[in-house]
Amino acid sequence: MKRAPRSILITGASSGIGRALALTYANPGVALALIGRNKARLEAVAAAAREQGAEVDIGRLDVRDQDAMRQWIVERDGARRFDLCIANAGITTGLSPSGIAEDPQAVRAVLESNLIGVLNTVEPLIAPMCGRGDGQFAFVGSMAGLRGLPYAPAYSAAKAAVHSYAESLRGRLEPQGVRVSLLIVGFVKTPLNDSIEGLKPFEVSDAQAARIIQRGLDRGKAVVAFPWPLYLATRLARTLPARLVDKIMARFDVKVPETQERVR
Repeated sequence: MKRAPRSILITGASSGIGRALALTYANPGVALALIGRNKARLEAVAAAAREQGAEVDIGRLDVRDQDAMRQWIVERDGARRFDLCIANAGITTGLSPSGIAEDPQAVRAVLESNLIGVLNTVEPLIAPMCGRGDGQFAFVGSMAGLRGLPYAPAYSAAKAAVHSYAESLRGRLEPQGVRVSLLIVGFVKTPLNDSIEGLKPFEVSDAQAARIIQRGLDRGKAVVAFPWPLYLATRLARTLPARLVDKIMARFDVKVPETQERVR
């Protein structure tokens, strides 16, 4: 088991899984660098983490802003080098049961936040962590990254790209002493998932999700996937005839609201 991280960067920390992770890791002797866009929510998370004994630095940043992200992250890493970087920030969009295609601007907004935002988070730390021969990246993926969902094409595509990127980095960085973990997450009760109408099998709370993630990262696992029944079912779906799976998934009545985010 690797040593517990003492300096942690978390994006999307103002709500959902990011907030839960911040509060799970918040302990005396731990320094948290929390990035989010909503100032009030971010400050509330920081206050709660400080009450638990953690040192907290907040950055009201948009992960899509490459220059601002790089400057902020490099400065904090120089002051207190990061042991763990969790690329969590993201948005969702999708279709109603009668929808045919997603709005092109919504699609690009999702790709910009969920993929480019991830790159903007981890790229500034790759060279420093490799130079130190220590550190860990954690990428928040999704079951949708394993098998595209007909009601959320852009979200599925972005998460599939994150999965591939994490897997590629792992093979390259781990020989340098830097661990890379991919988090393949099912339904977690968060404001983002609450907006989705439909069956959410094996849904867990954000606090449960954070504990599972922390445990897996502390063990240095390459892949942390949960809940297991949904993960196994999704893996099985990839072995079945594609059109058979298409027909099965078409039976589920799911509505994912269109994001109001647009490209910068």
